[in-house]
Amino acid sequence: MLSGLFSSYPTFLVFLAVFVSIVVTLLLMPGWIKFLRSSHIGQQVRDDGPETHLVKQGTPTMGGVVMLIALVVSVLIMGLPTLESYVLMAAIILTGALGLFDDASKVIHERSLGLTPRGKLIGQFAIATVFVVIAVNCFYIQPTVIIPFIATIDLGVLYTVVPIGNGALYLPWLYIVFADILLVGLCNAVNLTDGLDGLAAGTVLVVMLVMAAIAFRSNLLEPAIVAAAVGGTCIGFLWFNAYPADIFMGDTGSLALGMGLGCLAVLTKTEFIVIIIGFLFVAEALSVIIQVMHFKRTKKRVFLMAPLHHHFEKKGWSETKVVIRFWIISGVCAALGFSLYFASGLAGVA
Repeated sequence: MLSGLFSSYPTFLVFLAVFVSIVVTLLLMPGWIKFLRSSHIGQQVRDDGPETHLVKQGTPTMGGVVMLIALVVSVLIMGLPTLESYVLMAAIILTGALGLFDDASKVIHERSLGLTPRGKLIGQFAIATVFVVIAVNCFYIQPTVIIPFIATIDLGVLYTVVPIGNGALYLPWLYIVFADILLVGLCNAVNLTDGLDGLAAGTVLVVMLVMAAIAFRSNLLEPAIVAAAVGGTCIGFLWFNAYPADIFMGDTGSLALGMGLGCLAVLTKTEFIVIIIGFLFVAEALSVIIQVMHFKRTKKRVFLMAPLHHHFEKKGWSETKVVIRFWIISGVCAALGFSLYFASGLAGVA
């Protein structure tokens, strides 16, 4: 719609996507919160969590539903999406639907655990695999991993070509496995980060705006608009999710945001750089892995509690202090990753 009016101003379209998604989120969220409260649909706090979190029991959850609606509305208002943005949006929405099913099962059974880990992983890997195969075959994404200033690793050496009608389906197995692990890893890393009021929304906001800038510089306007819209809906959501939170995004939001980040990395060929940009999410996930593995071996804990943000809560930091400092760390990592991307691009031109 608006892309026709402002086709000569692509930068404006990206910024407008942020604004529209903020407005839609701010308009829809109060009604959604009221509905959830009247329906007694609230968060189930984990039994082994920090004692200070017990007051959060019953806080409305599944705010990710409005975030996804705002994302779709914003992208559609901006213009006629390309196949790339349709596939990107489909991956985000399907993952959000998986998270919604998980959230709903938690509410129905009144426990903090929803779907089984195996069930969630199967769904996430299925979505990631379909997205990567489409990206390689329809968008001609090269099955390589670029490590700036060091090497470009070719993961297309082991492949299968499956004849389909007059065409063929190209399946670079090593790249598919790598990309699947990246996408599912980021999906769950963002989900693990969503443990404090405003933490996930604030950190994803920073990361997505950087990914929008990378996509824009890569001449991928529609994916840039999607990333910007995600950033905007995170801003709108923060109005209601800031401490003390009126609503949580739930797995509906966190899983979808993580999958969106991974998919954007594939489209922009920043599979390695996204690990730097989103290093806070990686650190949160690693803290859980380290904690579990070390405890199984020694029956002792490395951290007072995992994920990492709970460790600092246990050390006496207030929830807001942890959140703000993690925002700062996320900003530093995102700036470092973007600087590396920009510098490698200049070196390539030179």
